[in-house]
Amino acid sequence: MAKSLIIVESPAKARTITKYLGRGYTVMASVGHVKDLPTSRLGVDVERDFEPQYVTIKGKAKVLAEIKKKAQEADKVFLAPDPDREGEAIAWHIAQELNGKGKKNNGKIYRVLFNEITESAIKRALQSPGQIDMKLVHAQQARRVLDRIVGYQGSQLLWKKVRRGLSMGRVQSVAVKLICDREKEREAFRPEEYWSITATLAGSQPPPFEAKLHSINDQEASIPSEEHARRIVEDVQGKEFVVQSIERKEKRRNPVAPFITSRLQQEAARKLHFTPKKTMTLAQQLYEGVDIGDEGPTGLITYMRTDSTRISNEAMEEARRLIRERFGEEYLPATPNVYKTQKAAQEAHEAIRPTSVARDPESVRPYLEPDLYNLYKLIWNRFVASQMVPAVLDVTRVDCAPIGTRDRYVFRATGTVVKFPGHTIVYMEGRDMEALNGNQKAASDAEDEAERQLPVLSEGERLRLVAQEGQSVPGITSKQHFTQPPPRYNEALLIRELEEKGIGRPSTYASIISTIQERKYVEKVDGRFVPTETGKTVNEFLLKGFPDLINVDFTSQMEQELDQVEEGDKPWVEAVRDFYGPFTRDMEKAQRIPGPKDIVEPPTDIPCDKCGRMMEIKWGRNGKFLACPGYKENPPCKNTQNFEKLPDGTIKVVPKEEIATGEACEKCGSPMVVKNGRFGKFLACSAYPACKTTKPVALGVKCPQPGCGGDLVQKRTKKGRSFYSCSRYPQCEFALWDRPVNKPCPTCKAPFLVEKVSKQAGRTIQCRNEECGYREAG
Repeated sequence: MAKSLIIVESPAKARTITKYLGRGYTVMASVGHVKDLPTSRLGVDVERDFEPQYVTIKGKAKVLAEIKKKAQEADKVFLAPDPDREGEAIAWHIAQELNGKGKKNNGKIYRVLFNEITESAIKRALQSPGQIDMKLVHAQQARRVLDRIVGYQGSQLLWKKVRRGLSMGRVQSVAVKLICDREKEREAFRPEEYWSITATLAGSQPPPFEAKLHSINDQEASIPSEEHARRIVEDVQGKEFVVQSIERKEKRRNPVAPFITSRLQQEAARKLHFTPKKTMTLAQQLYEGVDIGDEGPTGLITYMRTDSTRISNEAMEEARRLIRERFGEEYLPATPNVYKTQKAAQEAHEAIRPTSVARDPESVRPYLEPDLYNLYKLIWNRFVASQMVPAVLDVTRVDCAPIGTRDRYVFRATGTVVKFPGHTIVYMEGRDMEALNGNQKAASDAEDEAERQLPVLSEGERLRLVAQEGQSVPGITSKQHFTQPPPRYNEALLIRELEEKGIGRPSTYASIISTIQERKYVEKVDGRFVPTETGKTVNEFLLKGFPDLINVDFTSQMEQELDQVEEGDKPWVEAVRDFYGPFTRDMEKAQRIPGPKDIVEPPTDIPCDKCGRMMEIKWGRNGKFLACPGYKENPPCKNTQNFEKLPDGTIKVVPKEEIATGEACEKCGSPMVVKNGRFGKFLACSAYPACKTTKPVALGVKCPQPGCGGDLVQKRTKKGRSFYSCSRYPQCEFALWDRPVNKPCPTCKAPFLVEKVSKQAGRTIQCRNEECGYREAG
């Protein structure tokens, strides 16, 4: 019987597809990219139309050899990586290997797109296969070449001008600039005082209600000081009020479209407090397939990298049937809801939706980890709600005024009552309320939208002030406020800003946000991004040296050109050349600009507590620190101290934190402590410098070699690359590149998992055994 070979990226996806196909198919996983630019050099020939010099990724030669062997035995080869630019590039590299350099398609290699991993979608795709879309390949290649040029050449300059270990990125640097700009706005912000006045009123019908001062003499109320507020309170207190006008209207709150990638990342950040990276890792698992009992591995959602709100007629009809049966005919619109898609969206994709709404969240909950369940529920609810009718609200606005005052005051009360819940019975979109800070009108409008019921009132009705507990003046409350600075970005706000400004693309947001944190350019404080000293320093240098690179408009225009490559309207080499010209000019200019390394800071007035020399300010991996100038002497003094600059410019030494371990030094018996060094944490003897014993910190994972009993520890190669090995080396030579995580694999029961980082999936925790394929968000 003839065999067909299907090649996908991941073992989990391979398992799910295998379940739906008969014996005539073999499904293999390439485990991501098999080819990429070399890590040790630029790998792009800028003199020959930016020709990329791809090499086989380390560790993938064996996988490629197995794929070639299976392909020779097959009558057809279906390349089925994810349906996006990255997936198209993976498929193209594999096809190049199978065809041989310079050869054309041998007639048995096809490209298939699985927008969802369901039996019908898989079989439908295999029945009508296509060829590799070179427009997508060229788009991915252009982005990869641009990012390599900036990352390689720009990072080398940062190493030279600022410090080693830094990185520069075409899009990440713009994201850091946005965060630094926001911090500057906050630092320059000066709060302004304002006051609000609220009256507690009662009419002939209960209950009492609150009305806020809205206008004074037909002008919007603006109360800048306590004195101004006090005069108004004195003028109003004890007065009778009259209802001037009542406005009632019906308001409709429409459902929102099913998720696209960026909206999913924003909403998961708001409601579930997931990082974009975590959201995309979990979504990838839901797409590739999760074991749900008797059904086995099952893809639960459609492909999660999309900017299209389109849904198939089949999915639409299934959703409408469920709404009719579960909620009733009154929740179903007469015609299906259709949502407008962005101009550049790929209409071949659908929105992110459940592969079947029949699998409601509660039915699959027993088989899902809590985070997977919560994300699936979010996607399911949003999709179902998108096909329901609007919510209907009764909104009442009452204006009332005190009688006999010096000025004309209007107090306003707004009440909102849900007349019919519509789609909100299933789903209500989250809001970035913090974005309203400093905008008094927007904040007031948001408050008015809160559900609040007013008593039955009539125009001309007299109202009386009602004393409430805690009010200094019966019936009247004045309250001091201060305008707030613009909020720092969280994940949702940053993604929204990137999207609105056209920086990056939805599939890249997760890696952008992960990278700027991993590089220590920003850190999270109370859930918000704050630039570190390193981030500020790098940003200031890039502002001087690369005004084009981190210009928001330039970056947005570049994204549009890359979209044109994807649409086939612009050659990829031309797009790269458009970027490379300004970039090389900036590089030449930046070489002449002094950086922190070129600036010699004068010695401080802080003496070294080891030798008495005056400490100097130096740059390190985590920013500036104090170092003894005696490090060049013989014998050297390598004393360093952390410090912070106070508002008056003086320097305050911050004591180094040393954590006791309860372990004794094997040489002198003194307690061992945990210290922070150039390469992270390590164990050191507390009797230093008399005893200089050090050793790596154990990771809490036992060596898996039978009968060893050692601990896995972090070490570094001569070139500074981290690896993990047994503490009993050289007696035991076990080692691995990926960081071990002290958690057994729930699928194959391996003793520990490993941490992996990729540009597409970000940080993940997964099984070392590639055939097992277990993976979870990092």
